[in-house]
Amino acid sequence: MTTAADLTLEEKASLTSGRDFWTTKPVERVGVPSILMTDGPHGLRKQGGATDHLGLANSIPATCFPPAVGLAASWDAALAERVGEALGVESAIEDVAVILGPGVNIKRSPLCGRNFEYMSEDPIVSGVMGAGLVRGIQSKGVGASLKHFAANNQETDRLRSSSDVDARPLREIYLRAFHHIVAETQPWTVMCSYNKINGVYASEDPWLLTQVLRDEWGFEGLVVSDWGAVNDRVVGLPAGLDLEMPTSSGRTDAQLVAAVQAGELDERYLDIAADRVLDLVRKAGERPDVEGPLDVDAHHALAREAAGRSIVLLRNEGGLLPLDPAGSVAVIGEFARTPRFQGAGSSQINPTRVDNALDAIREQASGDVAFAAGFTLDGEGDADALRDEAVAAAAAADTAVLFLGVPAAEESEGFDRTHIDLSAAQLALVDAVLAVNPRTVVVLSNGGVVAVPFRDTVPAILEGWLLGQAGGSATADVLFGAVNPSAKLTETVPLRLEDNPSYENFPGELGHTRYGEGVFVGYRWYDKRGLDVGFPFGHGLSYTTFAYGDAAASVGEDGDIAVTVPVTNTGDVAGREIVQVYTSLEQSVVARAPRELKAFALVDLQPGESADVVLTIRRSDLAYWDVRVDGWIVEGGEYAVEAGASSRDLRTRTSVAVDGDAVELPLSMASSIEEALEHPVAGPVLLEKIQAKFGGDMSLLPVIGNFPLDRLDGFPLPRAEIVELIENATR
Repeated sequence: MTTAADLTLEEKASLTSGRDFWTTKPVERVGVPSILMTDGPHGLRKQGGATDHLGLANSIPATCFPPAVGLAASWDAALAERVGEALGVESAIEDVAVILGPGVNIKRSPLCGRNFEYMSEDPIVSGVMGAGLVRGIQSKGVGASLKHFAANNQETDRLRSSSDVDARPLREIYLRAFHHIVAETQPWTVMCSYNKINGVYASEDPWLLTQVLRDEWGFEGLVVSDWGAVNDRVVGLPAGLDLEMPTSSGRTDAQLVAAVQAGELDERYLDIAADRVLDLVRKAGERPDVEGPLDVDAHHALAREAAGRSIVLLRNEGGLLPLDPAGSVAVIGEFARTPRFQGAGSSQINPTRVDNALDAIREQASGDVAFAAGFTLDGEGDADALRDEAVAAAAAADTAVLFLGVPAAEESEGFDRTHIDLSAAQLALVDAVLAVNPRTVVVLSNGGVVAVPFRDTVPAILEGWLLGQAGGSATADVLFGAVNPSAKLTETVPLRLEDNPSYENFPGELGHTRYGEGVFVGYRWYDKRGLDVGFPFGHGLSYTTFAYGDAAASVGEDGDIAVTVPVTNTGDVAGREIVQVYTSLEQSVVARAPRELKAFALVDLQPGESADVVLTIRRSDLAYWDVRVDGWIVEGGEYAVEAGASSRDLRTRTSVAVDGDAVELPLSMASSIEEALEHPVAGPVLLEKIQAKFGGDMSLLPVIGNFPLDRLDGFPLPRAEIVELIENATR
């Protein structure tokens, strides 16, 4: 097996950057082949023919599965794994070594233009769902690329902006999903992001790429740059950046060679990076043969199943849904005929086929189905005439189904949104249709959340996200009850943009974005402030109902918490419930949200059937990042454990005592009097001396307890005695 020791300096440098936009360089002298990477993450975007310098040429047909915004709403890691397996198969057929995904960046703001590629505002959901995708992809001998590492939460000035984020939110919110996926699945590659983190480019950050990713988490794979993310390769290589993509036409290779020859770069760093590239090439070469051609129908069926599991039933007053196929339906809205099923940018797939909802509804309905566009996607045309036509169709039908959403031109990779509102024409259409037909259903198509001002007036609302190429058929499946919806929101739908936690700090200014909300991201913020929301995190209805019994919780020998929740299907049809478990600790040394998701599980139940749902809260997921010791700490205490159907629909509560980790703070003259009293060695001695000196009178302690020991000479003890006490305690 070839190693860096077999290569010349120039060959090693050449291995660590791309040959062109998508492939690595071969080293023909020693038989090292080139390998191919392509965009993902919800389908294969392999360019046909020669690759262009921007990687934007037409791609070969591939299955477009629901983007992350949809798939994550299924909360189904097993389904994500099956989708990952399908992505791996399609990649293997096309001789793709690495597919670039999944993306697990946190949805800090509803305005991020790339939110459709990301999972959630919560790191537990993001980590579990992302791990499912990686596990599935790599089971087929194809590498995943976990991205974008890290704190890449906006598109505005994304190649230069600094994400200025404190240690606690960085660790607890923005890195936690990455940590989970690395620990659980060992992705072949991790993609570093464009942005700076606290002033340092991700591609040049040894703390991020080496200390955290490798030394703390045990990552064994290769770090690849996002395409064009390298600022200074001579700085980035020893920091932990192994492969620059795309090609620099040899320019940065020469910089590495010159830096080594000048003694400015230790060649061992180049050896390390070259060996990691060689290891990636070796893994790709060991992939089992996959027989083609692609089973297009089977993968389309999987895309349809996944899309059906991704649709969230937000509201269903009076049991309006599912619809009777024999009834007449007015399908209104251009999105029904011209579906928006994926986002724009590097993840845009050339689908093998596309189902639209209008045709699918006509296929499944036996009654009359009328159609009216209602509005245009580009805002052109006669709005009044289009609305009048739609109103007439709605008035003549048993039920009106409005397809509303965000046009592709308004959200994409490369720019952020400026609002979360549907167009005025669409909102006016809702009012007009509802006035003539109270049996109105709204189906939304959007990559980022939208405000829903009609949430209390429209009786039935489906959040259809971006559902991939089979989304039209899946929507019809849900409308007519062939699929009982089970999806839940993985992000909060706010009433107003101004309510969201990042509002005052997005997208930043003068090259910096301050993450001023700290750990209070998403539902953590809304719950902490007691704000009303459009629809809460975790919300999603079903065509059946579920009752929860009393939860029980106990701590195992490994410190994990086992939670058991009895659930009964109390309705008339089979259904799936997603049981969510949240924890809280009232008296804490750090600021916490009122509740945080720590575990979830799916249960499928027939009418009248009951089951005990067993969930595991990992002890490590209870930990907060303690900035005093620069490490994870599980705080001891009585934790509330609540289970329910959403973050604001909690059905059962119990509690469990958790033993805490010892926090040993370094003792010095800079320590406060209170901290010195808490020290296991110095504390008892100091307390005895104070009590002896002041006759047990501790009344002054609340006043001066926070003074550092070196600020009050002679109090509580002579300085020399304090110095001696510290020296004895810290030997």
